[in-house]
Amino acid sequence: MQTLRNHITLIGNMGANAQITNFDNGNKVARFSLATNKSATNKKNPQADWHRIFAWGNLAKFIESYGEKGKQLAIHGRIVNRTYMNKEGKPRKVTEIEVKHVIGL
Repeated sequence: MQTLRNHITLIGNMGANAQITNFDNGNKVARFSLATNKSATNKKNPQADWHRIFAWGNLAKFIESYGEKGKQLAIHGRIVNRTYMNKEGKPRKVTEIEVKHVIGL
């Protein structure tokens, strides 16, 4: 039997300060974008891929205190696909990365 795994590791720069949501139970979540550079032959005009990232609990606390726009992070986590309703009431699908480990670089 084959075991399927959902792991991703990214090294990149935060695109903006994290948005922190505090919950009544004391938990928190940090949401932010992360830019990873594509390898490019033209170093003067690098290309980036953008990723939606979120972290819970102590990881969110770390990102809240350490992270800010431009900070470089190494993250390891899993890919999450979810659907939500937009302001017009239409379903939208997003792919995000849930952080399981983070290192500030």
